[in-house]
Formats: sequence, C-alpha cells, structure tokens
Amino acid sequence: MNLQLGDVSHIIQLAIAPVFLLTGVGTKLGVLTSRLARIIDRARVVEELLQKNPDHAEDLETELEELYQRSHLINRAITLSTTTGLLVCLVIALLFTGDATGLALDKWIAALFVGGIFSLIGSFIYFMREIFVATKTLSRQHQRDKIRRLSRQT
Repeated sequence: MNLQLGDVSHIIQLAIAPVFLLTGVGTKLGVLTSRLARIIDRARVVEELLQKNPDHAEDLETELEELYQRSHLINRAITLSTTTGLLVCLVIALLFTGDATGLALDKWIAALFVGGIFSLIGSFIYFMREIFVATKTLSRQHQRDKIRRLSRQT
C-alpha cells in the first residue's frame, strides 16, 4: 500500500460531501434529543400533577398518552438519524479504504450512501409526525382551556 499525496487529497475531496451530510445529521440529532428531553420533562410534570389532582385525571392521562406517543416518534427519528450517521461514516471509511487498497468498493459505497439517505428520509418523516402530534396536542389544550374560561365566566 503506497499512497501518494495526490491520492490522499483526491480521497479527501471525495469525502467532503459525506462529511457535510454528517455535520447536518449531527445537528439534527442535537435538535431531536433536545425535543426528547423536553417531552420527558413534561411527562414527569404531568405524572406528578396526575397524582396530586385526580379530578383532572382524564385530561392529564390524555396529555400523558400524547407525550408517550411523541417520545416514541422522536425515538424512531433519533434511531434513524443515528443509522444515517453510521452509514455515512462507513461511506467515508470505504472511500479511503477502496482508494488506498485499489479495491472496487464503488457498489458498496453507493449502496451505503443510498441506505443513509433513505434512513435520513425516514427520520424526517418521524420528526414531522411528532410535530403534527405536538401541534394537535397544543390545539386540543387550547380548546379545553378556552371552554374552561367560558364556563367560569357564566
């Protein structure tokens, strides 16, 4: 295995696009884990409220169920984003390995990259579903609070 400086610079040029993708995936993972942490924090608060206020049990249990649903969706998005990161790292490693050893790994590289993109698409789909559930929850809570305010005024 005799690498020339020109070979290494060529490999690095090929790896630039996957590295940028990896940076984006890392940023997305930060967003997803922050959302998961906020969901978990809210679930803990709702569980405490449920123990202290059994008269609002129906509303709190509904919210808790929605929080569990959101956490499962975010968990899937995190899993798929992590899978994307892993596959992109493998693409970068195979780019270097293939070029350094002269092995024809182009089909493996292409398959891993496409797999990573499909995984990223799946992650975005689950993220979007979680946003829809969160928006629905917020809308439902707003309607409930509006009805309570109106009933107090009468």
